[in-house]
Amino acid sequence: MIPLDQKKLINFKSGLYVVSTPIGNLMDITLNAIEILKLSDLILCEDTRVSKKILEKYSIKDKELFAYHKFNEKKSLTKIIKLFNNQKIVSIISDAGTPCISDPGSILINECINKKINIFSIPGPSSVTSAVSISGFSDKFIFYGFFPEKTKDIKKDIGLLSKINLTIVFFISAKKFRKASVHLKNFFFDRKILICKELTKMYEQHFRLNVSEIDDFNTDLRGEITLVLSEKLESESNNKLSEKDKSIIRKLMKKLSIKDVVTEIKKHKDISKKEIYNYCLQIKNEK
Repeated sequence: MIPLDQKKLINFKSGLYVVSTPIGNLMDITLNAIEILKLSDLILCEDTRVSKKILEKYSIKDKELFAYHKFNEKKSLTKIIKLFNNQKIVSIISDAGTPCISDPGSILINECINKKINIFSIPGPSSVTSAVSISGFSDKFIFYGFFPEKTKDIKKDIGLLSKINLTIVFFISAKKFRKASVHLKNFFFDRKILICKELTKMYEQHFRLNVSEIDDFNTDLRGEITLVLSEKLESESNNKLSEKDKSIIRKLMKKLSIKDVVTEIKKHKDISKKEIYNYCLQIKNEK
């Protein structure tokens, strides 16, 4: 008769298990994830303090935890790889969601690939697919990761993405949202946006608006935010600004905000809001 523990091990080979954990609500974890964490010889954690809460919730005890983050990814490789030579089961988890997706892990994955070590995915919660699923936008989407901060990356990456007519998902910290909103308007003026706060948590909130209205969004945000931008809205018009239109806009810009100028011009001209907005922005940058 095979002991119960050995029966469990028959279903799990040695190797690296990439285990998804809850993104907020601790109930959002799979039975498979709980099982493999119980069988793991070592659990690599982004932050052991955060991971302990999940392990305690599901009575996963006496496990060796190892802090594995972006500051020690490379120097930890030798120690971790040795475990696989001894037919050990190693799991990697992040603070929330799936490891290696805007989180540490890719260096270890590639080392395992190079050394032909088994790699297994234990899927679970994802703030990316969760946000897209409730967006109402196209299900053909691109996930970028954290919104870039450097001007050169914004011009290059965001400029390129703005030309792609698909749903686009970004992560961003609440503290950096206001600064990024300027670039969102500049590159995605003709789209809708869904702002997701505290996904799956008690105080989960969703804010839906047009990117063109983002200056009016004054809600206090905290923590990490998931942004979902819609595919491009149908073009309002292909008409271009005439020299006379530009002259009127220059005069209006002396006494009105960009938003009010756009509204005023749209009353009388069949020209897209983005066309008007971009010209207003050009005038503002000349000052």
